[in-house]
Amino acid sequence: MNARIRAVFEDAGVRGWLHAVALDAPDSTVDLDADTVVPMASVYKLPLLVGFCRLIDDGELDPRQRLTLDPATRTPGPTGLSLLADPVTMSLRDLAVSMMTVSDNAAADALLDVVGLDRLAELLRSFDLQQTWVRRGTAAHLHDLQRRTGLDDPDAALAALADNNRTTPAGVYEAANASATTPSDMTLLLRRLWSGDLLSVAQTDFVKATMHRQTFQHRLASGFPHDSIKVAGKTGTFGALRHEVGVVTLPAGDAYAVAVFTLAARADSRQPRVDATIGLAAQLAVNLLR
Repeated sequence: MNARIRAVFEDAGVRGWLHAVALDAPDSTVDLDADTVVPMASVYKLPLLVGFCRLIDDGELDPRQRLTLDPATRTPGPTGLSLLADPVTMSLRDLAVSMMTVSDNAAADALLDVVGLDRLAELLRSFDLQQTWVRRGTAAHLHDLQRRTGLDDPDAALAALADNNRTTPAGVYEAANASATTPSDMTLLLRRLWSGDLLSVAQTDFVKATMHRQTFQHRLASGFPHDSIKVAGKTGTFGALRHEVGVVTLPAGDAYAVAVFTLAARADSRQPRVDATIGLAAQLAVNLLR
């Protein structure tokens, strides 16, 4: 089966990493280079969400606290508050929902500023995530890309990264230069989260409900195209990186944590075949674990 999953990745022209585990049988896993540290792009928003919710449980943050995001200073991006022309005031928990459901960069950076990089690092260690680091938010990541491409505008830097006729700047896809994790760390986080081991019942339910509301159905969920199968996930996209991690729950109630990370041979902004390959690889892994 591992050879078949690897062949699926190779056929789509991607390097792939995968880990899948049955939530009720943690010794039952599918592993394809699952301990390799990979830049996680917007998947970092999942550990940020869990860390944020732990701080609510600990009484250190009020989810109803309101922030105003000004368009002149908020992080650019293709979705959510990043697109809006006027100042927006939202509660922290509503920022978290926007961050997860539409991968809102502006909301994520605002929430990361509240949580703090050092405090989040301590929380991730307490979650036993030994190979997961959130080194910076999206705005800082875009600034790093601008530095590497020599371009002043973030959109121009992203366009340059997507240009297959240009050489990819050195270090862009190196885990040491980015927020990074492993597939096995992400399934551990999901397994502990779904078991109620990390958060209160209220915050566990909030995270689960928010992940189930993710709008993007073209990756992990594409492998399970039936209304009776529930997929709660979080995507990650940056240049040639295409990822998704999540929990797949079948009609009988058996559930599986799955993390699929890919690096494509090309960096086009739209890569439907790679997106579909993530769903297919996840489907093969879940079928093996059933």
